[in-house]
Amino acid sequence: MRMTDLIAKKRDGGVLDTEEIRFMIRGYTDGSIPDYQMSAMCMAILLRGMDDREVLDLTMSMMHSGEVLDLSPIEGVKADKHSTGGVGDKTSLVLCPMVSACGLKVAKMSGRGLGHTGGTIDKLESIPGFSTSLTEEQFFDNVNRHGIAIIGQTADLAPADKKLYALRDVTGTVPSIPLIVSSVMSKKLASGADVIVLDVKCGDGAFMKSPEDAEELARSLTRIGRLAGRKCAAIITDMDQPLGFAVGNALEVEEAIRVLSGQEEGDLLELCLVLGSCMLTEAGFAASDGEAREMLLDAVRSGRALDKLAEMVEAQGGDPEALRHPGRLPQAAYRYEVPSRVTGTVSRIHAEAVGLVSMKLGGGRATKTDTIDPAVGVVLQRKLGDPVQAGDSLATVYASDPDRGAEAVALLHDCFEFSDGPVARPPFIRKIVRD
Repeated sequence: MRMTDLIAKKRDGGVLDTEEIRFMIRGYTDGSIPDYQMSAMCMAILLRGMDDREVLDLTMSMMHSGEVLDLSPIEGVKADKHSTGGVGDKTSLVLCPMVSACGLKVAKMSGRGLGHTGGTIDKLESIPGFSTSLTEEQFFDNVNRHGIAIIGQTADLAPADKKLYALRDVTGTVPSIPLIVSSVMSKKLASGADVIVLDVKCGDGAFMKSPEDAEELARSLTRIGRLAGRKCAAIITDMDQPLGFAVGNALEVEEAIRVLSGQEEGDLLELCLVLGSCMLTEAGFAASDGEAREMLLDAVRSGRALDKLAEMVEAQGGDPEALRHPGRLPQAAYRYEVPSRVTGTVSRIHAEAVGLVSMKLGGGRATKTDTIDPAVGVVLQRKLGDPVQAGDSLATVYASDPDRGAEAVALLHDCFEFSDGPVARPPFIRKIVRD
């Protein structure tokens, strides 16, 4: 079998069989197939596509290219969640303890961020003492004892995906849906959960800009998950403005605390209620989305959800008091308001641009070697459709350096657009996909 023949076959619209896909992934992982040949194959897949059987074979081959986590030592049904990424996406910090407080086990492996803001691991590590570097035995024990643990992804999980991801980034083949699906699902399947719920972002601050592309991705993700024997659902959500109000690591932890303690409602809570309802119903913990929603709301109202987060934090070496007294989280030295220059209604917030402002403050990584400052970021004071008077604050900048803070204020003015009349807010939850 030769890689050149497989490239030509896909280039001409052919369908790769199971053994051909296994040969390709095995060879690329061990280095016998060079980058230039895999680049050509990625481009052929981008242009010609793949059917479901090909995508499933690609996903499973990537999944088995390294360690596959066996969660059988954890009792009961295990759930996991994945987001395709967005600005201010602190969903896991709220969703996972809510679901765990309802009795469903959450065994989650998460990554660090590269780009707008930190990833879930970076956000959690802004809590003093919190460690995501648990052994496999500690991970299993924590989930069995506390019903929840969130750890960093191991280096041996789906190594083929790591190589392919880096290659796609520099060869113009990132937008291929078969390659996105196999990348996401190879890691989720290797992580071992029985129930996988996916948050597919759509809009300015998301990778999928159009509703059509987002739905195609969501349906493909759920099909592959179910073909692989997992219970799976996807939610398509709006990312034409940042999720919630905070963009930045410790700032997002503070917002998660407010939501879990019932102090704050809005799009973040709604997203967690919808995702959590899918997780509970798919796992058989609720007979309907309505019943699941009430279970989740009760977990928040009773304080059990925030208690569960504190329990997880303490079990992983963190300071649970930081959740009761957020002043113990990292604090920025400087604060600046962004005063509106006009009177009107907020008609647009450029989510990606807001994320880049946070990154320039030190809240995200431009390269993998960059160090994150957990204290910095942006907190929006106005969202889409909100009225504003000239001089009102649009956002608050949290900075560790006054020059960066002043630059952030100037950049944030350009992130907002205004209208003279009322502005309708588009639906935040765009679609739920279960087939």
